[in-house]
Order: sequence, then structure tokens, then C-alpha cells
Amino acid sequence: MIRDQETQTILEDSLRRFVHDVLIPREEEVAETDMIPADIVNQMKELGLFGLSLPEEFGGLGVTMEEEVRLAFELGQTSPAFRSYIGTNNGIGAMGIFLDGTAEQKEKYLPRMAAGDLIGSFALTEPDAGSDAASLKTTAVRDGDHYIINGTKRYITNAPEAGVFTVMARTDPANKGAGGISAFIVEKGTPGLSIGKTDKKMGQRGAHTADVIFENCRIPAENLIGGKEGAGFKTAMKVLDKGRLHIAAIAIGAAKRMLRDALDYAMNRKQFGKPISDFQLIQGMLADSKTEIYAAECMVIDAAKRRDSGLDVSMEASCAKYFATEMCGRVADRAVQIHGGAGYISEYAVERFYRDVRLFRLYEGTSQVQQVIISRALTRGAAI
Repeated sequence: MIRDQETQTILEDSLRRFVHDVLIPREEEVAETDMIPADIVNQMKELGLFGLSLPEEFGGLGVTMEEEVRLAFELGQTSPAFRSYIGTNNGIGAMGIFLDGTAEQKEKYLPRMAAGDLIGSFALTEPDAGSDAASLKTTAVRDGDHYIINGTKRYITNAPEAGVFTVMARTDPANKGAGGISAFIVEKGTPGLSIGKTDKKMGQRGAHTADVIFENCRIPAENLIGGKEGAGFKTAMKVLDKGRLHIAAIAIGAAKRMLRDALDYAMNRKQFGKPISDFQLIQGMLADSKTEIYAAECMVIDAAKRRDSGLDVSMEASCAKYFATEMCGRVADRAVQIHGGAGYISEYAVERFYRDVRLFRLYEGTSQVQQVIISRALTRGAAI
């Protein structure tokens, strides 16, 4: 749902200019230094990018799901590290508090997150609990007016920068399933909370992940999200449905960038006396990429509209995330192929994107997890 087309057009145009005039020229710097420059962080704050999805009452822009994915189509056309830095505040790092938090929790944290003064992080994955999120072992034991958390979280996005963590922990040891899990807010600096070394990854330099370790970490009982035990897994699933549509849209943006770069290269690279874009096998790869991008874009917009109308889009979000991220991988491979030997050289952005976009098929639920979600929805009688 687009609330006001004129406003939406202004937002998209502004973000498109920011991406092309500011972010794209700094991509190589981010790749070399593994850091987002402070001046860019400040510009992202000024543009309100940290609060795109947060309600206006808390200082955000309160965009709808359709508005958000259309903006993500633009933001995805530069290094994923830029999106990752603001992404947790618009998604998994803040949405749990927004969707299920108490009024006091929302008032305390969301305005600072919308302003970009507080970075949020979502701590669900563990060394032995990834795709099987319900099997997590981190515990939270009630002790008077506090909970004591113990456990380790792994591959947590923005952990080194985060000022607050949404943490999933088991509060009912007798319940080994999802019903025994609760969600908590844990602030940076809390005794017993520590961050492991920053992970060295295949790609996405500038986007940091690390272990988050809890050793007798004592937090106030009021930091239980929503004030209710046993609702944490439901909170996580709500957050992930939205996040999957966002990642799908980012993957589409990245695919558009790679296709644009591949097309530009093909029209300027000459072999046998003419541009390689004149050769039908090159044209086939370009056409396949455009077709798949268009299909993914239609899927994401449709699912976003459904979510905005109040429908349950768990299956559609998984369909969109699965197709869009797999599509992005295929476009990346074709883009490298069209560049030939140049595609394997870091002088060209496609080499970096080829590595960066591989992660899209893993986080927010692997492609295989999306397949399971989709098939289970079908066997439960979802409309085909």
C-alpha cells in the first residue's frame, strides 16, 4: 500500500540520488577498510534511513511494507554493507520491540533507534541452533525482579556496533519446543554481556557479525518483551516474515545493479569487431536476468501489498525470499560470465557483488528452510 504517491516518489528519488552520488563512489573504500565511514553514517541519519519502518510517533517515517520494499529496490543497488548498518533498526533489531513490546519499552528504545543514535541487534542463532531456531539452548532464569541469562549467540549482525540486543532465551526448561522461548532486551554494557571477535567473511566487508556471549548476565524483569514469557518464538517469526520480504527486495536491487553493470560492459566490450552485446548467447544471459528480476519484483510487491492489507503472508514471504535470493545468485553468475576474465578482477564491482550476494540465500532463513515453510503451508491447506 502506497499512502501518498507523490511523497513516495520523492523518497525513492532522494534515495536513488544518495545511492548513486554518495554510496556507490565509496563502495571500494568500505571494502578496503571494512568500515562504514562516519560521515556516511551521519548522512544516513539525516535522511531518516534508520527509522524508515518505525512509526512516526517514535520519530520514524512509518513506511508501509510496499513502500519499504520499493525503497529497498534502490538501496540494494549499492554495497550490502550500507543496508546492513541501517537494516537491523528497520527490521530484526527493532521490530520485536515495536510489534510485541510494552508501551514503556517502545518509548524507551524506539525513538533513539529511529534517530540512529542506538543500533539494535537480533540475537537468535546459536552454535547449535540455526535453521532449527526452536532448539536454542540459551537460558533465562527468573531471580526475583531479574532474569539471569547464560548462553552464546552466533553470527549476530551488527553485534560490534549494537547498543541494544533483542535476545531469544529459554525460560521454561521443561518445554523443549518453541513455547519455552521468551524475548528479552539486553543493553550493551550490562555485566555478563560480551562480544566475540568480528567474523572474517567471504564478502560484505563493512557489515559486521560476531558472537554475543552471556555469562550470568543479569537484566531487569521489565526487559522481558511484552512482559510475557513463552511468546519469544512468535515474536521472532513475526520479525522474520517482514525481514524476508525486505531481504528479497534488497536482492532484487543488487540484481538490478549487476545487470546494469553487465549490460554496460557488454555494450562497450568489443570482440570480433563488434560489441559483445550483439552476440546472441550474451543476449540470452541478459534477457534471462531481466526476466527473472521482473518476476521477483512482481512477487515481492504482491506479497507486500498482501501484508499491508492484514493478510498472513508467511508462505508468500518465504516464496519471495526464496525466489529473489536464488535469482540474485544466478544473475551474479551471469554478470561475471558476461564480464569474462574481467569479472574475476576486483577492479570491477561485479567481483565483489558475486561474493556479497551469496549471503542472501543463507540469512533470514536458508533457501532450504524457505522450501520447508512453503511445503508445510501447502500441506496444511493453503491456497495454491
